[in-house]
Amino acid sequence: MKHNNTYIFLYASVMVVLVAALLSVASESLKETQQNNVKIEKIQNILSSVNIESTKENAQELFDKYIPAQNRIVVGVDGQVKNGIEAFGIDIKKEQAKSADSRNLPVYICQLENGDKKVILPLLGKGLWGPIWGYMSLNTDNSTVYGVTFDHKGETPGLGADINKDWFMEPFKGKTIFEGDNFVSITVHKGGKGSAERAGDLNHGVDAISGGTITSKGLEAMLKSSISDYVNYLKTNKQ
Repeated sequence: MKHNNTYIFLYASVMVVLVAALLSVASESLKETQQNNVKIEKIQNILSSVNIESTKENAQELFDKYIPAQNRIVVGVDGQVKNGIEAFGIDIKKEQAKSADSRNLPVYICQLENGDKKVILPLLGKGLWGPIWGYMSLNTDNSTVYGVTFDHKGETPGLGADINKDWFMEPFKGKTIFEGDNFVSITVHKGGKGSAERAGDLNHGVDAISGGTITSKGLEAMLKSSISDYVNYLKTNKQ
């Protein structure tokens, strides 16, 4: 049986519209689940920066326990707290695109079981192939690193992608981001294992990933640019 061109065109058009409608319905039905997954992953990353392990099932409960709503604040580059802004929903990428004096900067204050408090700051930068991000927690001196968590979108497996490996993140613990009152951040030294030690930079330096120099230096730039916005807050709120 032969069909004329008009029939074929109409049939194809109906099928395209039908498939598009089905995909749209599927996308909308999954949207809430996808958004919740992104939220939970973000919570888990924040908790990981203070060495709190969590699962998808208990992440929200632990977040509310250790970082209750009143401990999720927003500050400006002047260090002053901004009231009436919800910290968790802030898009760091959009804030970085603003002029410095108009940025809304989220701060998460975690109180551990032993009563110790840690300040957690979000980080966002560029790796070799795409965005890199993470969180850094600081002791009450607002200088000594308590923990970090890093991740990436598409860095090279076995090289730059290793920024989210424990062996790379662990050396950041105990490093300091201030030298006296001067913000110095943390330098990522290329040259393989022991490069920070050879450079004599034991307080503010870590080793880069061998073969992942561009991602490592991108992470270094991320730390400096992201944390610099918080310098006034950190200086005026250290204990």
